[in-house]
Amino acid sequence: MSVFARLVEQLASLLQPLCHAAAAAAAIVLFTALVRLLVHPLSRAAARGRRAQAALRPRLAELRTRHGKDPERLREAVAKLHAEEKVSPFAGLLPSLLQLPAFFLLYHLFSSTTIGGGSNGLLAHDLFGAPLGGRWADALGAGGVFGAAGVVYLVLFAVVAAVATVNYRTTKRTAAENPVVTQEAEAAVPGLGTVGKVMPFMSFLALVTVAVVPLAAALYVVTSTAWSAAERALL
Repeated sequence: MSVFARLVEQLASLLQPLCHAAAAAAAIVLFTALVRLLVHPLSRAAARGRRAQAALRPRLAELRTRHGKDPERLREAVAKLHAEEKVSPFAGLLPSLLQLPAFFLLYHLFSSTTIGGGSNGLLAHDLFGAPLGGRWADALGAGGVFGAAGVVYLVLFAVVAAVATVNYRTTKRTAAENPVVTQEAEAAVPGLGTVGKVMPFMSFLALVTVAVVPLAAALYVVTSTAWSAAERALL
């Protein structure tokens, strides 16, 4: 973790002339962007997988018509089709899973008072009065909802809520336009249909995450969430 701390400190030093007191916060945003750039090829592959899944819709419908009365045979046929076409229902999960280590590194880095046996100097940094190691509860206790730190969180909540609303509408629209894919994927992978119903609401969980994690980790979540929305629109 000390190596990661030095990376954040070096990025903050580079951004100091431009961002001044908010250099550490800007370094976290930049770090998040670098992580997202690294997993972007996988995001592109996931987008291709979604398009390939949509292209299989007529064949999936045919399989459902042919084996609709035999769920086990339908499941096997759909799994075989996915294997032949090299399409996975879980392709879109990989980019998200690969980001988790970076998020947890930030979480632990700004939750620890010491690094490598010494004091954690990163905890001295803040964003417009909100400590990067603090949480929303700390901001409420220090100045209330509309205090300096509280306003920072209100802005973050507003960004996440706006992105989550866009994602919710996009996901619901996609599911409505392509319902067969979800049904057939459920036949191949039991329980996937339930996941599909819950997915439109997953973006709103970021609001809870921003509220309970250190501000540094919250910045990662907000930046990554906004990046995902833009990337999805682009791809």
